[in-house]
Amino acid sequence: MTCARLRGRSRAMSDDPFSLFDAWYAEARTSEPNDSNAMALATADADGRPSVRMVLLKGHGRDGFVFYTNRGSRKAGELAANPHVALLFHWKSLRRQIRIEGPVAPVSDAESDAYFASRSRDSQLGAWASDQSRPLDARATFEARFDAARARFDGQDVTRPPFWGGYRVTPQRIEFWQDRAHRLHERRLFTPAVDGAWREGLLYP
Repeated sequence: MTCARLRGRSRAMSDDPFSLFDAWYAEARTSEPNDSNAMALATADADGRPSVRMVLLKGHGRDGFVFYTNRGSRKAGELAANPHVALLFHWKSLRRQIRIEGPVAPVSDAESDAYFASRSRDSQLGAWASDQSRPLDARATFEARFDAARARFDGQDVTRPPFWGGYRVTPQRIEFWQDRAHRLHERRLFTPAVDGAWREGLLYP
């Protein structure tokens, strides 16, 4: 990627963080070979001990960024104990990162139901079979639970498990990072203003 190309993109960047996210995300969807919607989710427990893992973005807009998980998992326990998180998108092919920080809360049952209905049937059955983050004596036990779920819902729609649902991160800080030559990278930080708009600042790399 040439310096001139990078400079051209910088001039074309939006001053609205959500429009800019949409543009970068759309480009990543065409350039990343696998899981362009993958993001690192950092949480902390009640004592402040951090934990991070990859999850998939399943919805986004001005109201926040949505992912889904088993609500009995370790991450869900940490979200309940400390509902403040950080997200990181890293698109290596584009040499870009987006960092998002803010509070998190469960999405509505209706929203979770709608997304669950859009999943493949095997993924739906897998949600029933998984006792996420719990000890497993053998892989065969997991597979047996999957077979049991398949038999249970044979010939009918798979309903959403009551222990599975979504979370929405409401951004309070959004930072866009773009690679530059000589490690003179570009960092643009957006934070909400009192009037509901977003103010922008630049950060040293």
